[in-house]
Amino acid sequence: MAKLRIIGFELVFLISVLIFAFPARAQKPYRVGTTAANFLEVGYGTAGSAMGDAYVSVANDVSSIYWNPAGLAFMKQNEALFSYQPWLVGISTSFTSVGLVLPGIGTAALGVVQASYGDMDVTSLVMQEGTGEKFNANDYAISLAYSRKITQWFSFGLAGKYIASQIWHEHASALALDLGVIVKTFFFSPTGKRADGLNIGMSISNYGTRMQYNGIDLTRPIDIKPYENGNYAEAPGQFKMRQWELPLLFRIGMAMNPIVHGNHRLTLAADAIHPNNNSESVNVGAQYQLIIPTAGTFFLRAGYKALFMDKGQYGLAFGGGMTLRLMHNIALNMEYAYRGVGLLGKINSYSVGVIF
Repeated sequence: MAKLRIIGFELVFLISVLIFAFPARAQKPYRVGTTAANFLEVGYGTAGSAMGDAYVSVANDVSSIYWNPAGLAFMKQNEALFSYQPWLVGISTSFTSVGLVLPGIGTAALGVVQASYGDMDVTSLVMQEGTGEKFNANDYAISLAYSRKITQWFSFGLAGKYIASQIWHEHASALALDLGVIVKTFFFSPTGKRADGLNIGMSISNYGTRMQYNGIDLTRPIDIKPYENGNYAEAPGQFKMRQWELPLLFRIGMAMNPIVHGNHRLTLAADAIHPNNNSESVNVGAQYQLIIPTAGTFFLRAGYKALFMDKGQYGLAFGGGMTLRLMHNIALNMEYAYRGVGLLGKINSYSVGVIF
């Protein structure tokens, strides 16, 4: 009887999600190019990237701090992860995170996302070929997350985030919050176990303050009345920059396991994405998992990002990885992912991690 009540609650929850969680479809024109710190939309964590970013309901490792902080609650051991992802036009990005499982308390994690845009020539209206100087630009975000299971089938997570951007002598910063939940159900479970059933995940990312650049390069001498004398010509003045919103992302996704047999598992996932700066889209992905008791766990992944996005450039993604069990309950994790970005090129990302 209790089990029936739980299943009934899950069914009501699922219906409520489908009715209320999807925002109304955005209307044209889309707000493309109207947010700052867009490096936060890239996608970090090689496993999720290889599945076409369809990871909000699958996340159960330390990379959950980016995709859905609620996934941290399903970590079984402490983890550390470093991911390197060369991006477009010479941009390089990296993601570093550490998660600690605290028995009876929950899971705490620290994550750092960094994007470097390299050195560029300083130009002016007079010297359009370059002044001989160089400048650089860097973005980073530091997240501190906490996640906990309310029951064995429901978890929540949150992450506080400090975001900073630097372009030559100009700086901007913001504070943001990520929230997420994961619900594990009995639906479509081939084994009748909740762990093999339908997962529902939701997250909202980068809900926070606006960014406004400030720095010495915005200070310029100003002559308020250039055609009059004695009016304090060349008085120091400063341009006031506009404030920019962060790229707010709402994700809702489902994952199911149509094949669970022995050491084999196939997971299919789909996420719907509602951003504040573009059209809605859908990400789909699949993961095949093989456990070899004497060696470790091996993964093959594939996916497609940004289905139905208006003029989207993302596309096919695939990759794989392995978790090799070592002595003293320590494991080494290695992952690879490929992503196509249409006319903009091809992206490869690599990660290495330790489970301890």
